[in-house]
Amino acid sequence: MPDVLPIIIIGTGLAGYSLAREFRKLDQNTPLLMLSRDDAHSYSKPMLSTGFTKKKDANALSMADPGKMAAQLKVSIRNFTDVTHIEADQNQIRIGDETLGYSKLVLASGAKVNTLDFPGSDHPDVISINDLMDYRAFRQKLTTGKKNILIMGAGLIGCEYANDLLNDGYQVTIVDPSESALNGLIPDFAGKALIQGLEEAGAEFHMQDYVSEVHGQKDGLHVRLNNGRELKCDLIISAVGLKPDIGLAREAGIHCNRGITTNAYLQTNQDNIYALGDCAEVEGRVRLYVLPLMASARALAKTLHGQKTEVIFGIMPVATKTPACPVITCPPITTPDKTIAGEWKIEQDGINIMAKFVDTHQHLRGFVLTGDKIKAKQNLLKELAPQP
Repeated sequence: MPDVLPIIIIGTGLAGYSLAREFRKLDQNTPLLMLSRDDAHSYSKPMLSTGFTKKKDANALSMADPGKMAAQLKVSIRNFTDVTHIEADQNQIRIGDETLGYSKLVLASGAKVNTLDFPGSDHPDVISINDLMDYRAFRQKLTTGKKNILIMGAGLIGCEYANDLLNDGYQVTIVDPSESALNGLIPDFAGKALIQGLEEAGAEFHMQDYVSEVHGQKDGLHVRLNNGRELKCDLIISAVGLKPDIGLAREAGIHCNRGITTNAYLQTNQDNIYALGDCAEVEGRVRLYVLPLMASARALAKTLHGQKTEVIFGIMPVATKTPACPVITCPPITTPDKTIAGEWKIEQDGINIMAKFVDTHQHLRGFVLTGDKIKAKQNLLKELAPQP
């Protein structure tokens, strides 16, 4: 075992690499070891849903292989490595029979895809896309002439993939049990505007429906919906949401709720163990977006360097990559223990919406913009009242 134990980061996604990059700005010498279940290529996960529009395949979306990242960040990287156990009381992890000690451990394991179980859900042409390796396999399937794509899920990822595929001439059908798109992120009136924009671009929607059965036949996949309707497609993308990857942490006795629970310093209940990114639940909230992740990486890098620093998220709008009807939103707080009383004030012209959520004192507390109204973003951000 080395004289100086490394900081070990489990995960080489945007969270893991961003943390390593921020830490190296402060400390060039402390050994860092990064462990990855996948190939450990550096890429921007949000860019996976823009590959067709930007004319980039999986190789083009990869910004660097693990060898280049190791040299750039002065870290050791082990890819295709599955950590099997965390022994928090011993400050060590296990990879099968191998034991590695750490000075600090950071969990940046990201999120796993939700899965649906129905007859035919295990067909090889029913896929999820959660990383660059998945995306590479997806693009490979399309080289066999598959042109009719069904997407399960009208959330952020489903709508972004739909728009991206439409831009390259694919036929796209979206099936979702909700009444409108981006359910839970934006109000129904905005979700319906997004649906209209994607329909005008060529998408077909089956809302308030779900896939109940899939049969593979010589001419492709035959899909039965819950209402008995039958659809035909060549490939199904399951985009029914993500959930924090907490299995390893929970098994080690680290407190978990929806995600790995941490305080504002991103520290778990175990000494010397931290979490950030899609796997983390920071002071009661899971934030599955890039801006919170980057803020977390900057704060945690300082803490690991010895300057204990709280992460401050501030106002962080969410923007979709759906040019058929772009959406930008800053949702009002609606957590179980913190809500804002108020109402939506809506200006709408077709798919172009400016909706402001104002509280009982007529202060702006949130907004959603669609279509060409997104240009009002900066003015509304200036007007937005501090969140309680």
